[in-house]
Amino acid sequence: MQIHPGISSPGNKTNNAILPFAIITFIYFIVGFLTTVNEQLQAPLKFTFLSHAGSLKNTLTTLISFFFFLGYLLNGTLGSRWVNAFGYKNTILRGLLFMISGLFMYLCSSWFGSHYPDLTFSIKDAVVPFGFIIFVIGSYLMGTAASIIQVVVNPYAASYPLRGTEPVQRLNILTAINSIGTTSAPFFVTVVMFSGISIEKIEIRQLLFPLSMLMICIVGVMIITKRLHLPDLADTRLVGEEKLERSIWSFRHFVLGVLAVFFYVGTEVAIGANINLYAFELMDSGHPITFFGKTDIMVGGMDLGIHALLSTLYWGGFLVGRAVSSFLSKISARTQLVTTTSMAAILALISMMTQNLWFLVAIGLLHSSMWSCIYTLSIKGLNKYTSKASGIFISAVFGGAVFTLIQGGLADVLGSWRWTWWLTVICELVMLAYALFGSRIREKDIIQSS
Repeated sequence: MQIHPGISSPGNKTNNAILPFAIITFIYFIVGFLTTVNEQLQAPLKFTFLSHAGSLKNTLTTLISFFFFLGYLLNGTLGSRWVNAFGYKNTILRGLLFMISGLFMYLCSSWFGSHYPDLTFSIKDAVVPFGFIIFVIGSYLMGTAASIIQVVVNPYAASYPLRGTEPVQRLNILTAINSIGTTSAPFFVTVVMFSGISIEKIEIRQLLFPLSMLMICIVGVMIITKRLHLPDLADTRLVGEEKLERSIWSFRHFVLGVLAVFFYVGTEVAIGANINLYAFELMDSGHPITFFGKTDIMVGGMDLGIHALLSTLYWGGFLVGRAVSSFLSKISARTQLVTTTSMAAILALISMMTQNLWFLVAIGLLHSSMWSCIYTLSIKGLNKYTSKASGIFISAVFGGAVFTLIQGGLADVLGSWRWTWWLTVICELVMLAYALFGSRIREKDIIQSS
């Protein structure tokens, strides 16, 4: 009997209700929000925990993002195994539990850092508080939570039979909501966590109250999710004792898609996490940061206003781009990917040549649809291999850790962030190659539904 990739329900009937799709979309909003909160804490922690880090200041700062995305590498396949063993809903609940644990470690880090600031250790000329290590552990747990949840929401959105939509549209809708979270997070960090004060006057104890409130909110979301009905999807995961006939690594378009998303997330996160550090460098050297050529932004005392503005506009570009992409049902994922990667590479080159970081900010608009395009092209035709593929695909998000850390190290070696943006150009060209050549599916790699 052939089963349409739809919702498992009594009598194998397909249910097109929007509520399950809305539930996973809201949870993905939370993932986007907390992912960006983690990134935006890099600059404030650089001036608090790492104020005496010497020549390793940028490298150690980017460890926050590195360990966040290390969670993706080590635990993406864990989420995939849980989906096959326990289903989509129970896997989400486990992911939310990891998220609560990560926030708790952030809370412990803030408390420890404020009460025992003199407990430190040294690496070369860098003096590092133990509170920073606790924060990095929390970052790893948060990345694990995000990876587990994404293993659920990506295949769920791609396969959910929402009437009148295509897979790439549903993924763009999902990621557009995610972008609302990433766009609002910078101002949450600036206004709520640190009350808009100068970055030089930040104290780590200011994190205690907002982190406590975030923990309570996520506990509430977990309780609500547990009580709601989230139906399973047929033919997207292994059931019972069913075995896969071949290795997931035998699908060429999928393997190359994993490589492409490794480079995609690498440059996506590197820009979002490091552009503020680049801006502070320019401001500290007296280089004017102009806003659309009219208003000079020379913030006294290294104010966090520019920090929030840059990040909000960058992630806001994702929101706008994904909202627009959700209506592009007649433009193929391959065409969208070719166009956006080409333009992004050009903008990165212009930004380096002119030292105008607004061209980097504009890349957010182009990055907006790349995840959906690569994911759609990578899992096409996989059917029951989808959940396993999704876990491996999510592990490739580790690129966000690798390229962010490499760029931080290069900034320390070169003494500037300016020429480190060559990494962005390289990443865009790799994705362009995938769109043009690597995404083409061999006939033997198309699996029929059973």
